[in-house]
Amino acid sequence: MRNTLAGLVSGILFGVGLMVSRMADPAKVLNFLNITQHWDPSLAFVMGGGVLVASVAFAVARRMQHPWFNPQFPVLATGGITLRLLLGAGLFGIGWGLIGLCPGPAMVALMLDPAKVAIFVVGMLAGLWGVRFLNQRR
Repeated sequence: MRNTLAGLVSGILFGVGLMVSRMADPAKVLNFLNITQHWDPSLAFVMGGGVLVASVAFAVARRMQHPWFNPQFPVLATGGITLRLLLGAGLFGIGWGLIGLCPGPAMVALMLDPAKVAIFVVGMLAGLWGVRFLNQRR
């Protein structure tokens, strides 16, 4: 129950942050990526703020014996940079650059303007399920 509540509060905080920074607006992201016309550097400040907060959180986590809501920290598989990682990152970047949305902002934008974002979210979910299906078959 505590994990679910922590996830809910984190998700709400993330969504509110996206709305306050207007990063759920695809035009805001696309204007950052378009350096020749109407360039908007505000995304760089949002990213910088995220890096700053994450740096503090990682520094605090290094001093902790275990996370607040789990008995141990998760152990991540380390495989280095693989073709699969590069392809996934490339697809993510291409989609983000073409549409101006990534999964988090897409879910927030879906609540704000479902008619504009629904097709993207359906495609995103189809891609996620497709990758999960292919991974299970491996």
